[in-house]
Amino acid sequence: MHTVLVLGGYGFFGARICTSLATQPNLRLLVAGRNAQRARTAARSLGLAADQGTAVDARAAGLAGQLRSLGVNTVVHTAGPFQGQSYEVAQAAIAADCNYIDLADGREFVVGIRSLDAQARGRGVTVVSGASSVPALSSAVVDRYRSDYARLDTIRVGISSGARAPGVATVRGVFSYCGKPVRCWQAGSWTTAYGWLGLTRHRFPAPVGARWLGTCNVPDLELFPQRYGAAREVSFQAGFASTAGHFVVWSLAHLVKAGLLGSAAVFAAPLHRVSRWIEPLVSGNGGMFVSLAGIGASGGPLARTWYLIAGHNHGPQIPCAPAIALAVKLSRGAQLPAGALPCMGLLSVEDILAPLQALDIREVVR
Repeated sequence: MHTVLVLGGYGFFGARICTSLATQPNLRLLVAGRNAQRARTAARSLGLAADQGTAVDARAAGLAGQLRSLGVNTVVHTAGPFQGQSYEVAQAAIAADCNYIDLADGREFVVGIRSLDAQARGRGVTVVSGASSVPALSSAVVDRYRSDYARLDTIRVGISSGARAPGVATVRGVFSYCGKPVRCWQAGSWTTAYGWLGLTRHRFPAPVGARWLGTCNVPDLELFPQRYGAAREVSFQAGFASTAGHFVVWSLAHLVKAGLLGSAAVFAAPLHRVSRWIEPLVSGNGGMFVSLAGIGASGGPLARTWYLIAGHNHGPQIPCAPAIALAVKLSRGAQLPAGALPCMGLLSVEDILAPLQALDIREVVR
Protein backbone atom coordinates (compact mmCIF):
# COMPACT_ATOMS: atom_id res chain seq x y z
CA MET A 1 0.00 0.00 0.00
CA HIS A 2 1.25 3.44 -0.97
CA THR A 3 0.62 5.84 1.93
CA VAL A 4 -0.41 9.39 0.98
CA LEU A 5 -0.61 12.05 3.68
CA VAL A 6 -2.69 15.12 2.82
CA LEU A 7 -1.54 18.07 4.89
CA GLY A 8 -4.49 20.38 5.45
CA GLY A 9 -6.69 17.39 4.70
CA TYR A 10 -9.85 18.82 6.25
CA GLY A 11 -9.44 22.25 4.61
CA PHE A 12 -11.12 23.68 1.52
CA PHE A 13 -8.96 21.95 -1.10
CA GLY A 14 -7.54 19.22 1.12
CA ALA A 15 -10.99 17.81 1.93
CA ARG A 16 -11.81 17.54 -1.76
CA ILE A 17 -8.53 15.75 -2.46
CA CYS A 18 -9.10 13.35 0.43
CA THR A 19 -12.62 12.55 -0.76
CA SER A 20 -11.21 11.48 -4.12
CA LEU A 21 -8.17 9.60 -2.81
CA ALA A 22 -10.21 7.71 -0.19
CA THR A 23 -11.81 5.67 -2.99
CA GLN A 24 -8.53 4.62 -4.61
CA PRO A 25 -7.37 1.00 -4.30
CA ASN A 26 -3.79 0.31 -3.22
CA LEU A 27 -3.62 3.70 -1.51
CA ARG A 28 -3.62 4.29 2.23
CA LEU A 29 -4.81 7.81 2.99
CA LEU A 30 -3.85 9.85 6.04
CA VAL A 31 -5.89 13.01 6.71
CA ALA A 32 -3.55 15.42 8.51
CA GLY A 33 -3.70 18.86 10.07
CA ARG A 34 -2.92 20.70 13.26
CA ASN A 35 -6.23 19.74 14.91
CA ALA A 36 -6.26 16.02 15.72
CA GLN A 37 -10.01 15.90 16.42
CA ARG A 38 -10.90 17.51 13.10
CA ALA A 39 -8.54 15.15 11.30
CA ARG A 40 -10.08 12.07 12.94
CA THR A 41 -13.61 13.32 12.25
CA ALA A 42 -12.75 13.93 8.61
CA ALA A 43 -11.23 10.44 8.30
CA ARG A 44 -14.32 8.78 9.77
CA SER A 45 -16.60 10.77 7.46
CA LEU A 46 -14.74 9.21 4.52
CA GLY A 47 -15.22 5.71 5.87
CA LEU A 48 -11.63 5.45 7.05
CA ALA A 49 -10.34 4.27 10.40
CA ALA A 50 -10.16 7.04 13.00
CA ASP A 51 -6.38 6.62 13.26
CA GLN A 52 -6.12 7.62 9.60
CA GLY A 53 -6.78 11.13 10.83
CA THR A 54 -3.70 12.48 12.56
CA ALA A 55 -2.30 15.70 14.00
CA VAL A 56 0.61 17.03 11.93
CA ASP A 57 2.08 20.50 12.34
CA ALA A 58 3.75 21.68 9.13
CA ARG A 59 6.04 23.96 11.15
CA ALA A 60 7.14 21.35 13.69
CA ALA A 61 10.87 20.71 13.92
CA GLY A 62 10.32 16.96 13.98
CA LEU A 63 8.14 16.78 10.86
CA ALA A 64 10.54 14.53 8.94
CA GLY A 65 10.64 12.05 11.78
CA GLN A 66 6.85 12.04 12.07
CA LEU A 67 6.46 11.38 8.35
CA ARG A 68 8.91 8.51 8.63
CA SER A 69 7.16 7.00 11.65
CA LEU A 70 3.80 7.18 9.87
CA GLY A 71 5.23 5.30 6.89
CA VAL A 72 4.37 8.08 4.45
CA ASN A 73 5.37 7.63 0.80
CA THR A 74 3.89 10.85 -0.61
CA VAL A 75 2.97 14.16 1.03
CA VAL A 76 0.30 16.37 -0.58
CA HIS A 77 0.64 19.88 0.86
CA THR A 78 -2.55 21.96 0.64
CA ALA A 79 -2.00 24.27 3.62
CA GLY A 80 -1.53 27.66 1.94
CA PRO A 81 -1.16 30.47 1.33
CA PHE A 82 2.13 29.64 -0.36
CA GLN A 83 3.06 33.24 -1.09
CA GLY A 84 5.93 33.94 1.31
CA GLN A 85 5.97 30.38 2.68
CA SER A 86 9.27 28.54 3.13
CA TYR A 87 10.09 25.08 1.78
CA GLU A 88 10.22 23.42 5.20
CA VAL A 89 7.48 20.89 4.38
CA ALA A 90 9.14 19.87 1.11
CA GLN A 91 12.52 19.65 2.86
CA ALA A 92 11.02 17.47 5.60
CA ALA A 93 9.49 15.19 2.97
CA ILE A 94 12.85 14.85 1.22
CA ALA A 95 14.57 14.06 4.53
CA ALA A 96 11.94 11.37 5.18
CA ASP A 97 12.42 9.89 1.68
CA CYS A 98 8.89 10.95 0.68
CA ASN A 99 7.61 12.32 -2.58
CA TYR A 100 6.08 15.79 -2.26
CA ILE A 101 3.23 17.52 -4.14
CA ASP A 102 1.73 20.93 -3.45
CA LEU A 103 -1.10 23.08 -4.82
CA ALA A 104 0.89 26.32 -4.76
CA ASP A 105 0.02 29.10 -7.17
CA GLY A 106 2.50 31.61 -5.71
CA ARG A 107 4.88 32.66 -8.49
CA GLU A 108 8.09 32.82 -6.49
CA PHE A 109 7.27 29.66 -4.52
CA VAL A 110 6.62 27.46 -7.56
CA VAL A 111 9.54 28.80 -9.61
CA GLY A 112 11.89 28.53 -6.63
CA ILE A 113 11.14 24.85 -5.97
CA ARG A 114 14.04 24.07 -8.29
CA SER A 115 16.38 25.11 -5.47
CA LEU A 116 15.59 21.73 -3.88
CA ASP A 117 16.46 19.75 -7.01
CA ALA A 118 19.85 18.47 -5.84
CA GLN A 119 18.44 17.43 -2.46
CA ALA A 120 15.52 15.58 -4.05
CA ARG A 121 17.74 13.85 -6.61
CA GLY A 122 20.10 12.79 -3.86
CA ARG A 123 17.27 10.99 -2.05
CA GLY A 124 15.62 9.67 -5.22
CA VAL A 125 12.27 11.38 -4.58
CA THR A 126 9.97 13.56 -6.69
CA VAL A 127 9.16 17.06 -5.46
CA VAL A 128 6.45 18.84 -7.46
CA SER A 129 5.12 22.35 -6.91
CA GLY A 130 2.11 23.93 -8.61
CA ALA A 131 0.01 20.78 -9.07
CA SER A 132 -3.06 22.93 -9.58
CA SER A 133 -4.91 24.89 -12.26
CA VAL A 134 -1.66 26.78 -12.85
CA PRO A 135 0.83 25.80 -14.04
CA ALA A 136 -0.15 22.10 -14.18
CA LEU A 137 -3.40 22.31 -16.17
CA SER A 138 -2.58 25.48 -18.10
CA SER A 139 0.74 24.05 -19.34
CA ALA A 140 -0.86 20.69 -20.16
CA VAL A 141 -3.30 22.51 -22.46
CA VAL A 142 -0.50 24.40 -24.22
CA ASP A 143 1.47 21.15 -24.59
CA ARG A 144 -1.59 19.43 -26.11
CA TYR A 145 -1.85 21.97 -28.95
CA ARG A 146 1.77 23.08 -29.28
CA SER A 147 2.54 20.78 -32.23
CA ASP A 148 -0.22 22.48 -34.26
CA TYR A 149 1.87 25.67 -34.39
CA ALA A 150 4.95 26.37 -36.46
CA ARG A 151 5.30 29.48 -34.30
CA LEU A 152 3.38 30.14 -31.09
CA ASP A 153 3.21 33.90 -30.50
CA THR A 154 0.63 34.46 -27.76
CA ILE A 155 -0.51 32.51 -24.70
CA ARG A 156 -3.38 33.96 -22.69
CA VAL A 157 -4.77 32.18 -19.63
CA GLY A 158 -7.76 33.22 -17.54
CA ILE A 159 -9.97 31.91 -14.75
CA SER A 160 -13.33 33.16 -13.47
CA SER A 161 -14.60 31.53 -10.30
CA GLY A 162 -18.09 30.50 -9.35
CA ALA A 163 -19.85 31.56 -6.16
CA ARG A 164 -18.10 29.10 -3.82
CA ALA A 165 -15.34 31.00 -2.04
CA PRO A 166 -12.07 29.19 -1.28
CA GLY A 167 -10.58 29.26 2.22
CA VAL A 168 -9.54 32.56 3.71
CA ALA A 169 -5.86 31.55 3.44
CA THR A 170 -6.22 31.28 -0.33
CA VAL A 171 -8.00 34.64 -0.48
CA ARG A 172 -5.24 36.20 1.61
CA GLY A 173 -2.66 34.83 -0.83
CA VAL A 174 -4.24 36.33 -3.94
CA PHE A 175 -4.84 39.64 -2.16
CA SER A 176 -1.15 39.82 -1.22
CA TYR A 177 -0.20 41.18 -4.66
CA CYS A 178 -3.30 43.33 -5.16
CA GLY A 179 -2.10 46.66 -6.60
CA LYS A 180 1.54 45.51 -6.45
CA PRO A 181 3.89 45.37 -9.48
CA VAL A 182 3.69 42.18 -11.54
CA ARG A 183 6.47 41.34 -14.02
CA CYS A 184 4.90 40.32 -17.35
CA TRP A 185 6.20 39.12 -20.73
CA GLN A 186 4.72 41.37 -23.43
CA ALA A 187 5.91 42.04 -27.01
CA GLY A 188 9.01 39.92 -26.40
CA SER A 189 10.28 41.82 -23.35
CA TRP A 190 9.58 42.18 -19.65
CA THR A 191 7.12 44.90 -18.62
CA THR A 192 5.32 45.84 -15.41
CA ALA A 193 1.60 45.41 -14.75
CA TYR A 194 -0.24 45.63 -11.42
CA GLY A 195 -2.12 42.94 -9.54
CA TRP A 196 -5.90 42.90 -10.11
CA LEU A 197 -5.71 45.90 -12.47
CA GLY A 198 -5.62 45.70 -16.29
CA LEU A 199 -9.40 45.33 -16.32
CA THR A 200 -10.77 43.35 -19.29
CA ARG A 201 -14.04 41.68 -20.23
CA HIS A 202 -14.02 38.07 -21.46
CA ARG A 203 -16.99 36.09 -22.74
CA PHE A 204 -16.97 32.43 -21.67
CA PRO A 205 -19.27 29.82 -23.21
CA ALA A 206 -22.71 29.45 -21.62
CA PRO A 207 -23.69 29.25 -18.89
CA VAL A 208 -20.79 31.36 -17.57
CA GLY A 209 -21.10 34.30 -19.98
CA ALA A 210 -19.19 37.59 -19.85
CA ARG A 211 -16.93 38.15 -16.82
CA TRP A 212 -14.53 40.88 -15.68
CA LEU A 213 -10.90 39.83 -15.27
CA GLY A 214 -7.76 41.44 -13.87
CA THR A 215 -4.03 40.68 -13.86
CA CYS A 216 -2.79 38.09 -11.35
CA ASN A 217 0.74 37.10 -10.36
CA VAL A 218 1.00 33.38 -11.10
CA PRO A 219 3.88 30.99 -11.97
CA ASP A 220 2.89 30.86 -15.66
CA LEU A 221 4.09 34.43 -16.16
CA GLU A 222 7.64 33.35 -15.28
CA LEU A 223 7.64 29.74 -16.49
CA PHE A 224 5.90 29.98 -19.87
CA PRO A 225 8.43 32.37 -21.49
CA GLN A 226 11.09 29.79 -20.53
CA ARG A 227 9.13 26.71 -21.63
CA TYR A 228 7.66 28.19 -24.82
CA GLY A 229 10.57 30.37 -25.86
CA ALA A 230 9.15 31.72 -29.13
CA ALA A 231 6.06 33.21 -27.47
CA ARG A 232 6.13 37.00 -27.46
CA GLU A 233 3.23 37.44 -25.05
CA VAL A 234 2.15 35.51 -21.94
CA SER A 235 -0.71 36.79 -19.80
CA PHE A 236 -2.85 35.56 -16.94
CA GLN A 237 -6.03 37.13 -15.60
CA ALA A 238 -8.66 36.07 -13.10
CA GLY A 239 -11.99 37.31 -11.85
CA PHE A 240 -15.01 36.61 -9.70
CA ALA A 241 -18.56 35.51 -10.43
CA SER A 242 -19.78 38.60 -8.58
CA THR A 243 -19.29 41.79 -10.61
CA ALA A 244 -19.57 43.86 -7.42
CA GLY A 245 -16.96 41.68 -5.71
CA HIS A 246 -14.57 42.07 -8.61
CA PHE A 247 -14.87 45.85 -8.57
CA VAL A 248 -14.26 45.95 -4.82
CA VAL A 249 -10.94 44.16 -5.34
CA TRP A 250 -10.16 46.35 -8.37
CA SER A 251 -10.76 49.45 -6.23
CA LEU A 252 -8.50 48.15 -3.46
CA ALA A 253 -5.80 47.53 -6.07
CA HIS A 254 -5.99 51.17 -7.16
CA LEU A 255 -5.62 52.31 -3.53
CA VAL A 256 -2.56 50.09 -3.04
CA LYS A 257 -0.96 51.22 -6.30
CA ALA A 258 -1.52 54.87 -5.34
CA GLY A 259 0.15 54.31 -1.96
CA LEU A 260 -3.02 55.05 0.01
CA LEU A 261 -3.25 51.48 1.30
CA GLY A 262 -0.29 49.35 2.32
CA SER A 263 -1.84 45.99 1.46
CA ALA A 264 -5.26 44.66 0.51
CA ALA A 265 -4.56 41.45 2.44
CA VAL A 266 -6.06 43.00 5.60
CA PHE A 267 -9.44 42.89 3.85
CA ALA A 268 -9.19 39.19 2.99
CA ALA A 269 -11.02 37.87 6.07
CA PRO A 270 -13.94 40.36 6.10
CA LEU A 271 -14.47 40.10 2.33
CA HIS A 272 -14.32 36.32 2.61
CA ARG A 273 -17.14 36.44 5.17
CA VAL A 274 -19.21 38.69 2.90
CA SER A 275 -18.65 36.33 -0.05
CA ARG A 276 -19.99 33.43 2.01
CA TRP A 277 -23.09 35.43 2.96
CA ILE A 278 -23.94 36.36 -0.63
CA GLU A 279 -23.01 32.99 -2.11
CA PRO A 280 -26.66 31.94 -2.68
CA LEU A 281 -27.16 35.08 -4.80
CA VAL A 282 -24.13 34.56 -7.05
CA SER A 283 -23.69 32.27 -10.06
CA GLY A 284 -22.33 28.84 -9.28
CA ASN A 285 -20.79 28.63 -12.76
CA GLY A 286 -17.12 29.27 -13.46
CA GLY A 287 -14.57 28.70 -16.17
CA MET A 288 -10.98 28.64 -17.29
CA PHE A 289 -9.53 29.38 -20.70
CA VAL A 290 -6.22 29.02 -22.52
CA SER A 291 -5.99 31.02 -25.76
CA LEU A 292 -3.19 30.35 -28.24
CA ALA A 293 -2.34 32.36 -31.35
CA GLY A 294 0.44 32.16 -33.90
CA ILE A 295 1.33 30.58 -37.22
CA GLY A 296 -0.08 27.12 -37.86
CA ALA A 297 1.80 24.17 -39.30
CA SER A 298 0.28 24.98 -42.73
CA GLY A 299 1.83 28.47 -42.66
CA GLY A 300 -1.32 30.51 -42.04
CA PRO A 301 -2.55 32.29 -38.88
CA LEU A 302 -3.97 29.94 -36.27
CA ALA A 303 -5.93 30.90 -33.15
CA ARG A 304 -7.56 28.49 -30.71
CA THR A 305 -9.20 28.89 -27.31
CA TRP A 306 -9.70 25.96 -24.95
CA TYR A 307 -12.28 26.29 -22.18
CA LEU A 308 -13.10 24.28 -19.09
CA ILE A 309 -16.61 25.14 -17.91
CA ALA A 310 -17.83 24.17 -14.44
CA GLY A 311 -21.41 24.31 -13.15
CA HIS A 312 -23.09 23.72 -9.79
CA ASN A 313 -20.11 25.16 -7.87
CA HIS A 314 -17.90 22.28 -9.03
CA GLY A 315 -15.11 24.68 -10.05
CA PRO A 316 -13.12 24.29 -6.79
CA GLN A 317 -12.53 20.65 -7.74
CA ILE A 318 -10.40 21.72 -10.72
CA PRO A 319 -7.35 22.98 -8.75
CA CYS A 320 -7.37 19.69 -6.84
CA ALA A 321 -7.29 17.41 -9.87
CA PRO A 322 -3.55 17.58 -10.79
CA ALA A 323 -2.49 16.66 -7.23
CA ILE A 324 -5.00 13.80 -7.19
CA ALA A 325 -3.74 12.56 -10.57
CA LEU A 326 -0.10 12.65 -9.44
CA ALA A 327 -0.84 10.88 -6.14
CA VAL A 328 -2.75 8.15 -7.99
CA LYS A 329 0.08 7.72 -10.49
CA LEU A 330 2.59 7.30 -7.67
CA SER A 331 0.33 4.84 -5.82
CA ARG A 332 0.19 2.73 -8.99
CA GLY A 333 3.97 2.58 -9.23
CA ALA A 334 4.54 5.21 -11.91
CA GLN A 335 8.15 6.34 -12.09
CA LEU A 336 8.22 10.12 -12.02
CA PRO A 337 11.55 11.92 -12.44
CA ALA A 338 13.60 12.33 -9.27
CA GLY A 339 14.25 15.96 -8.46
CA ALA A 340 12.33 19.15 -7.71
CA LEU A 341 10.36 20.88 -10.45
CA PRO A 342 7.24 22.93 -11.22
CA CYS A 343 4.31 20.77 -12.31
CA MET A 344 4.77 20.90 -16.07
CA GLY A 345 5.21 18.00 -18.47
CA LEU A 346 4.15 15.40 -15.89
CA LEU A 347 0.43 15.16 -16.68
CA SER A 348 -1.72 15.34 -19.80
CA VAL A 349 -5.04 17.17 -19.92
CA GLU A 350 -6.70 13.76 -19.90
CA ASP A 351 -4.80 12.75 -16.75
CA ILE A 352 -5.94 15.89 -14.97
CA LEU A 353 -9.57 15.68 -16.03
CA ALA A 354 -9.91 12.00 -15.11
CA PRO A 355 -10.75 12.69 -11.41
CA LEU A 356 -13.43 15.18 -12.52
CA GLN A 357 -15.46 12.89 -14.79
CA ALA A 358 -18.47 12.58 -12.47
CA LEU A 359 -18.80 16.36 -12.04
CA ASP A 360 -20.48 19.12 -14.05
CA ILE A 361 -17.22 20.06 -15.78
CA ARG A 362 -16.76 20.01 -19.56
CA GLU A 363 -14.27 21.05 -22.22
CA VAL A 364 -15.14 23.45 -25.06
CA VAL A 365 -12.67 24.23 -27.86
CA ARG A 366 -13.13 27.14 -30.26
